[in-house]
Amino acid sequence: MSIEIANESGVEVDTDAILAVARHALDEMGVNPLAELSILLVDIDYMAELNHRWMGSDGPTDVLAFPMDEGSVDHGPGESGMGEPALLGDIVLSPEVAAKQAAVAGHTAADELHLLTVHGALHLLGYDHAEPDEEREMFALQNKLLQSWRAGRKAG
Repeated sequence: MSIEIANESGVEVDTDAILAVARHALDEMGVNPLAELSILLVDIDYMAELNHRWMGSDGPTDVLAFPMDEGSVDHGPGESGMGEPALLGDIVLSPEVAAKQAAVAGHTAADELHLLTVHGALHLLGYDHAEPDEEREMFALQNKLLQSWRAGRKAG
């Protein structure tokens, strides 16, 4: 799986851990191993600009997901794909917003970035949380992926 990450936020973050949690989530979801993903960490001003431009919302948000090619995502062995690599899309993260949310939630900024990375990856795979049943499904899956990733890190 090809995952590119660029930290343009001006905030020091553990990009290796972000890459690892993204890879884990996509592997666990059965995404084609040839798939490509881009992760971009941006400052609060640029995130506010993106949020306004693409979501019509004011102010910065924590994560945005921009799917590229939804039709070619290989969701696992149950679906027949042509074996072609899928361009999943982009996940854009704001470490500054994540740090504020982490303080409120009572965990580290790194933990919040890991959660947001998995959240963004699930959005790229077509999950949403607009309806209560969708939210339950997506957040349960998000928690399961984070727990299995953390368990794997402790074991390693």
